[in-house]
Amino acid sequence: MDNFEFKKSLGQNFLKDDNIINKIVSYSDIDNDTLVIEIGPGAGSLSKKIIPLAGYAILYEIDARLKAILDDTLKQFDNYEIIFGDFLEQDICDIRSKYNYKKVFVVANLPYYITTPIITKLMNEVYPDKIVIMIQEEVADRLSARNGSREYGMISVLLGSRYDIKKLFKVSRKCFIPEPNVDSAVISLNRNDKLGNINHDKFEDLIKQAFQFKRKNLRNNLKKYDLNKISEILANYNYSLSNRAEDIPTDVFIEITKEI
Repeated sequence: MDNFEFKKSLGQNFLKDDNIINKIVSYSDIDNDTLVIEIGPGAGSLSKKIIPLAGYAILYEIDARLKAILDDTLKQFDNYEIIFGDFLEQDICDIRSKYNYKKVFVVANLPYYITTPIITKLMNEVYPDKIVIMIQEEVADRLSARNGSREYGMISVLLGSRYDIKKLFKVSRKCFIPEPNVDSAVISLNRNDKLGNINHDKFEDLIKQAFQFKRKNLRNNLKKYDLNKISEILANYNYSLSNRAEDIPTDVFIEITKEI
C-alpha cells in the first residue's frame, strides 16, 4: 500500500489497527450459516478476518484499482466474491433468495460521506439480521440516540423502529491511514421487527411530519392527522401534543401509527 494514492472523494481511510479489527469481528457473531456483506473492503484487512468465519461473503468495492491488492490478500479463500462499482447503484433486493443463507449480516468500515444512504438502502432492500459498522462518531451518536437527547432525530426513530442499536466502542482517528479529521465509533444494529405489519411508508410519513419543524410541538407538526386520537395515545405514555417529536420514544410513534 506504500505507493497507493488514496482518494478523498471516495472516503478512503483504511483501518490499520489489528486490535480494532479483531474487536469488530468478535462483536459480529459470524458463523457458517451467515452470508456477510462488506461495503468498502479497501485493502481487505477486515475481509480476511470475516471470510473464514462466514458461509459466504460479498464485498462491494467502488475502486477497481484495489483489485490486485484484494485478490492477493484474499487468495487463500474461495467462499467470497468482489463486486466492483458503486454500492448505491447495485440491485441487492434478491440477495436472500439468491444465496439462501439463514442469516444476512453486514460488517463494514463505511465511507463517512454516504453512511446514511448505505444504511437506508440495506434496510429497505435486504433488511439484514445484524449490522456491525464503523462510522463517524458524531453519526454513531445520532443513530443510537434516545428520546430526549440532543442527537435524537428522524433517522434515530426510523432505524430504531427496525433495529436495536448500540454504540459499542470509540475508535481513534490514529487507527487509520490516511488519518481522518474525526474520530469513529463502531455500532451494532440487531433486527427487532417492531413495525410488524405496519405500513412502512405511512410510518415514515408520520415521522417526517413530526420532525419537520424541530422547534415546533406535535400539535403544530401533525395537523394533518387526527389530533384527538394522537392526544389519547400520548396521554397513555404521559406525553401530550405540547411535546416536541424529540421527546417521544420510537415505540410510542409506532403505537400512534397503529391506531391512526
